[in-house]
Amino acid sequence: MDQIDHKIVTLLAEDARRSLADIGGVVGLSASAVNERIRRLSASGVIRRFTVDADPAALGCPVLVFIWVSLVQNVNEEAFRVFAAAHKAVEECHHVTGPWSYLIKARVPSLADVESVLEDMKKHGFLARSESVVALSTVEPGSFAPVEKG
Repeated sequence: MDQIDHKIVTLLAEDARRSLADIGGVVGLSASAVNERIRRLSASGVIRRFTVDADPAALGCPVLVFIWVSLVQNVNEEAFRVFAAAHKAVEECHHVTGPWSYLIKARVPSLADVESVLEDMKKHGFLARSESVVALSTVEPGSFAPVEKG
């Protein structure tokens, strides 16, 4: 990857709907050359997907919860990973170091639904213990203006 590829990826990360001509104007390439680079970046796995950043509250899932998970001893971890990847509430699942096995990021409609996620893990025989942390608010990158000193 060269500097132009990095710039293309950065521009797409800011706005995946940006036109090829617009990107080309920024990086100094034709639209067809940009298209070829994006195709190559996608084929090589640098660009994994194009997504939509939807408002979770508008989709009916305003509650963000992080769940530390310790798995039952000798459980089939691959089965847990498949379960987590398929669960409708799970946005991310990370295998972590330390006293926990996994950290799950989930979105649910209500606090009561956090219990449902935990019950699903118990029902499948995965959960030995857990600790849930509910996010009260989220600071988005760039969402605050710098504080002026004076």
